[in-house]
Amino acid sequence: MNYSLPILGEEDNDFAVHKIICIGRNYAEHAREMGHDPEREPPFFFFKPQSALAQNNSAFIYPHFSRQVEHELELVIAIGKSGTQIPVANAADYVLGFAVGLDMTCRDIQKEAKNMGRPWELAKGFDGSAPCTAIQRGSLQDLAQYGDLVLTRNGEEVQRGNWRDMVWPIPELIAEVSRYIKLEAGDLIFTGTPAGVGPVAIGDKLEASLEGFSQQLTLKVAK
Repeated sequence: MNYSLPILGEEDNDFAVHKIICIGRNYAEHAREMGHDPEREPPFFFFKPQSALAQNNSAFIYPHFSRQVEHELELVIAIGKSGTQIPVANAADYVLGFAVGLDMTCRDIQKEAKNMGRPWELAKGFDGSAPCTAIQRGSLQDLAQYGDLVLTRNGEEVQRGNWRDMVWPIPELIAEVSRYIKLEAGDLIFTGTPAGVGPVAIGDKLEASLEGFSQQLTLKVAK
């Protein structure tokens, strides 16, 4: 199956997705709401499979094995070329563009796995768990013109945060991830979620946006 996202303004040129890399606890207030101290923890990351990818305006099928699915609003960085051991000073050169995404999480499954000392990929990596807008081609300098990340559920604001408040800024994230794995053209980095994560229910309509960005991620939660 071909997993890809549209590139805005380029009808004949999709962004073929390779790896989906997700950063954990990259906003101080979110780390605190989850019971962690952001001042003491280096960045960490995990992966979602390609099958987690979902394009904008698609239905999110509530996983039958969970009773507590939560939204996590994220700025997504699209990687445009390959590299390893990337210096922070050069990291911006690897950015092709950006998007808005959601890291949908089965919180009950995650908590159970943590309590049993087991990996919690199932809580994060199920099909459709990484919905994302089209890619806006642009540099980190271009990104600077945009404001807060905002998520509404059924028209009510439930999550808001500014991507500038990341514990580990984007260049440092790129450099850190590339210490361990080869970044490649087509990789997506979900850069972490601000505070305010919360539950979704069947029938909910989620709308995720980046202030000033033309794209809005719209998601309907279905059975």
